[in-house]
Amino acid sequence: MHQSMDKKIEKKRLTPKTLAIAGGLIAFVVIVIYGYTLSLKKTYTADAEKLTISKVAYGDFEDVVLLNASVVPLTSVIVSSPEGGTVAEIFVENGASVVKGAPLLRIANSNAMLSYTSSQTAATEQINQLRKSRLDLEQNQRVLNQDVLDVENSLRTATRQYRLDSALFSKKVITLQEFNKSNQDYEYYQGKLKIVRKAIMQENQSRNLQLAQIDQSMGQMNESLAMIRKNIENMTIKAPVSGKLSSYDPVIGKSYNSNEMIGKIDVLQGYKLQASVDEYYINRVKEGQTATCEFNDKVYNLTVSKVIPEVTSGQFQVEMVFKSASPEGLRRGLSLQTKLTLSDNSKSLLLSQGQFFQSTGGTWVFVVNNGIAIKRNVKIGRRNYLYYEILDGLAKGDEVITSSYDQFNQYEEVEISR
Repeated sequence: MHQSMDKKIEKKRLTPKTLAIAGGLIAFVVIVIYGYTLSLKKTYTADAEKLTISKVAYGDFEDVVLLNASVVPLTSVIVSSPEGGTVAEIFVENGASVVKGAPLLRIANSNAMLSYTSSQTAATEQINQLRKSRLDLEQNQRVLNQDVLDVENSLRTATRQYRLDSALFSKKVITLQEFNKSNQDYEYYQGKLKIVRKAIMQENQSRNLQLAQIDQSMGQMNESLAMIRKNIENMTIKAPVSGKLSSYDPVIGKSYNSNEMIGKIDVLQGYKLQASVDEYYINRVKEGQTATCEFNDKVYNLTVSKVIPEVTSGQFQVEMVFKSASPEGLRRGLSLQTKLTLSDNSKSLLLSQGQFFQSTGGTWVFVVNNGIAIKRNVKIGRRNYLYYEILDGLAKGDEVITSSYDQFNQYEEVEISR
């Protein structure tokens, strides 16, 4: 009989290492569960001191845009060179006051000058040839006129002789043969005079046509020659109007293309304002709208005179003119804050401007209630330099976070800690 043997199994004790591992696992699970719970709530805790909270108000919405406008001359004339070339001489400096016709600088262009000189020589030769042709025609006319005089003189002599011989022949003083000779000479010169006069008439018609063509050609050649001389003269750039020279910085040897701007002349007859406007307003800014600016503690009224719709770097340009005379003391380059009115004031719900708009595009906001801010869809209309016009989604008295949402725009709620 075999005796059964029972082996005693001892319980394993939990070592400190095992306890530490188990504790870490439990903590990890708790953190995961807590994070998951937070993600479900999508709640962000924000410090109240780092937020800007604005209250929705009801009042007059002033539909205006604040612009930083620059003072520019009312009229500026661009100075350019009709012909490209390099600067050979400079007669005045930037900022100088000039009178119309005053030389500003001289452009050198050897190729253009050679072409002008050759064209000028050719035109002069053609004009001389046309003049010679005219002289030849006039000389021919004088010869024909002399021929007429000679024939007329011969005819008068033949006529006198014919009449005398007719009387003598009737009295039987001269023979028939002598009378026939006088009669023959008389008829000959009569016929010759008719032929010469007809030839002169035809020659005059041809000559008049040729002279008209010569005069037309000479006129064209003279115009061409005048244009060439003007082009040569235009190598010296002159002031097109009287005023003050600006944007003018030539140096000896600097090259300019044909019709490239060399500078401007500001006509000193008043000033206007020029400003850049955010492209957001491009469909709302129109000519004829009014604006105001302040200068030397006085308010001046302006009118939008030009809207330049080309957008560059998110902005377009407008020009505004003073309704009355420009203020005394204005100078080119001064900067004036200008308030451009887009439409009349109207009663609206108003929300202060803030950086939240960059995060949401104005489609939603965080509305605060009892320390918790919750997302709410809204509809924003117009905006000015202070407020947004609220069309839907908010009511008077609602409190809205208007500072940046960059830290929590992916959350549904913001818990505000104080």
